[in-house]
Amino acid sequence: MVANEYDVIVIGSGPGGEGAAMKAVKSGKRVALVEKYMKVGGGCSHWGTIPSKALRHAVQRLVDFKTYPMFEHLIQGLNISYPELLRSAESVIKKQVKMRQAFYDRNDIDVIHGHARFIDPHTIEVTSENMPRKRYHAESFVIASGSRPYRPHDVDFNHPRVHDSDTILQLDDTPHSVTIYGAGVIGCEYASFFRGFDVKVNLINTRDKLLAFLDDEIIDALSYHLRDQGILIRHNEDYEAVEPRDDCVILHMKSGKQIKSDILLWANGRSGNSQDMGLETIGIEINKRGQLDVNENYQTSVPHIYAVGDIVGYPSLASAAYDQGRFAATHLISGQCDHHLVQDIPTGIYTSPEISSVGRTEKELTEAKIPYEVGHAFFKSLARAQITNRTVGMLKLLFHRDTLEILGIHCFGSESSEIVHIGQAIMSQKGEANNLMYFINTTFNYPTMAEAYRVAALNGYNRL
Repeated sequence: MVANEYDVIVIGSGPGGEGAAMKAVKSGKRVALVEKYMKVGGGCSHWGTIPSKALRHAVQRLVDFKTYPMFEHLIQGLNISYPELLRSAESVIKKQVKMRQAFYDRNDIDVIHGHARFIDPHTIEVTSENMPRKRYHAESFVIASGSRPYRPHDVDFNHPRVHDSDTILQLDDTPHSVTIYGAGVIGCEYASFFRGFDVKVNLINTRDKLLAFLDDEIIDALSYHLRDQGILIRHNEDYEAVEPRDDCVILHMKSGKQIKSDILLWANGRSGNSQDMGLETIGIEINKRGQLDVNENYQTSVPHIYAVGDIVGYPSLASAAYDQGRFAATHLISGQCDHHLVQDIPTGIYTSPEISSVGRTEKELTEAKIPYEVGHAFFKSLARAQITNRTVGMLKLLFHRDTLEILGIHCFGSESSEIVHIGQAIMSQKGEANNLMYFINTTFNYPTMAEAYRVAALNGYNRL
């Protein structure tokens, strides 16, 4: 095999690309990975999951310090800027990049930096600054090029007061007020971040409720607590124009409202990174969101070219992307794909309080005419929550009235994204192993947040 020929070439080094590359190389394939930027990790490590969650952690620690009774007298004069909080994420990003680069080095995966473009179905050309163009050939490809914030053409993102979820991580001062247009996961998370930092927040939702894919009770709880923190939420609004000025930015709404703030964060949609990749020339269509259609094995319309992660759209989660990458590589190697393993994946939303869920909602169960019952455990009643002063939230179990099978787990409150995995493990079991009685008959450490499962299970069982 010549120097520029590979069994598999992966385009993109985010979670999806990493999962595909590692599975392929561990299966004995010669693998190359193309990354457009000079450091591996993709948007997840550099602009998305890692920096935003590190920022959220820093803000949460600040809020904890301010609200814990023992430290109230120490916060006088405490002045931490937004850029200082952003710097707290830098060390985490460096560690993630170093670790991931070591994965590729240790497994002899060639990392090629530059922009990949298909010349024909088995050949890509990679271009980068100050380097000659090179062509690479492979039997199979996995496209994991990720996504970027959607930018309407009539919004001036070059203005220093107008940001998206990438550029907001480069903000060099602390705003007094922010308007967030778009109340999806990213919009709600940043609303929590900024409000925790005592910034005045306007959250503009283009729909009639927040995060409609969640259980209705969780949506209601989120809306209440965001408002309780002082966030102004406006539903069913669409923008007419964005007017950036030297001293502010004004968001003009079609309803006639004008919302003025120091900065605007545009958080309404994302587009797949499929531009200028030569995909149309080899017969792969791109939809209006810049995404690629794939079958259940993650194959595009060209069978030896696969696509995973944000470039294929839903569920647009780092955790799911990594698994998609592994499953795509498994299929291109063996012709089999365990795609069903990513059907029941947990949702993690890092608002304050955070949210995590897996399985079906009450609305879905009702529409399917499945007889279910509900069990609650409110965190305010748990000793561990009282000790940590994080008493907002609840764990909610949905289970079948007759078989006691766990049908859905919905958690709202501190450490929700960790707590949900206990229930997920039981819910994934087959037959009688997936049963409410596990939580009733299991001894949990005390005091812990995990104890919420026993409390919720007993609460639900007593309704039967």
